Amino acid sequence: MTTEAAVMTAEAAAPTRSRRSRRRYLRIRAASLIGVTAATAVLLVAYVAVGSGGIAITDVARTIWIGGTGRIIPADFQRTYDIVAGLRLPRVLVAAAAGAALSLAGVVMQAILRNPLVSPFTLGVSPAAAFGAALVIVLSGGAGNGFLATVAAFVTAAAAALVVLGLAHTKSSGQITATVLLLGIALTQLFEAATSAMQFVADQNTLAAIVRWTFGSVNEATWGDFQAIGIVTVLSAVIIMINAKHLNAIAFAGEDAARSLGANVTLIRFGLIALSVLLAAVVVSLCGVIGFVGLVGPHIARLIIGPDHRHLVPFSIVTGALLLATADTVGRIVLAPIVVPVGIVIAVVGAPLFIYLILSRRTTR
Repeated sequence: MTTEAAVMTAEAAAPTRSRRSRRRYLRIRAASLIGVTAATAVLLVAYVAVGSGGIAITDVARTIWIGGTGRIIPADFQRTYDIVAGLRLPRVLVAAAAGAALSLAGVVMQAILRNPLVSPFTLGVSPAAAFGAALVIVLSGGAGNGFLATVAAFVTAAAAALVVLGLAHTKSSGQITATVLLLGIALTQLFEAATSAMQFVADQNTLAAIVRWTFGSVNEATWGDFQAIGIVTVLSAVIIMINAKHLNAIAFAGEDAARSLGANVTLIRFGLIALSVLLAAVVVSLCGVIGFVGLVGPHIARLIIGPDHRHLVPFSIVTGALLLATADTVGRIVLAPIVVPVGIVIAVVGAPLFIYLILSRRTTR
């Protein structure tokens, strides 16, 4: 074969190799996602068995089987079934769903704002949502109302997000990142101060209810909480995955490049930010303020699966779910029989990592 013919053969084979490499890449990513998801499901079942009730993993699996198939509960298994199905299983599932929702909100905010240090907590969205929920508690005399608390949490969270994004976009492109973080810090302090002021004037019952929000806890988790968070998370994930390629364009090439590819950047930005705010607001209204999951979850996923949002988004959901469920399990056993609220546990883990991310970004510039 002549040199010319060899070159032509190599050029013709190049697209084939590229397609093969692409298919191999997709298979590896899909296998990684399936494997991590399966491992997370197994760990969640194991977490349900953790506690002082002497419940084995086989008891958890049996409870799930009976509940899923509608079989009659044996009399000698009734007590175990009630503990698992009524207390432990909804608690673990709510923690996992809340972690998935917050991590999903975080990965979207980081992509839209092109800033890996952004999350619902650092933007002041979570403290704002907590203030809205606390306001409903105070006005209702401590009784509270789940639906009204969710609405109030969403309204105040949306207002905080609009203030941050609106003021940030009045600055030049080079100042947006710093402006977003500084405004987030300012709003966090403002809403935390407002929530503290309500605690100061509240009576004993109302104060206890507000403190629950500020700690962040799944101690009183119910199946209704899981359904609410799960439905919002699944619907939001579907919409976000549909726009994953646009997220890639915005995050990696910028808004002008995304527009050149046919993306309606304004609609995508505000639509997906609204979804992120809704996710954070629902979690805060049901579980209280839980920080750092929206920051840590996406970073863990990015280290494992890479930055492509077509893979990063579902992987972030899984890592967020595993992260918060693990934190809740640690909170149940670290000072047993005292249960440490999950918001405290995740802050202990998240704060040092947040500091590390800030310092590592500074040294890479």
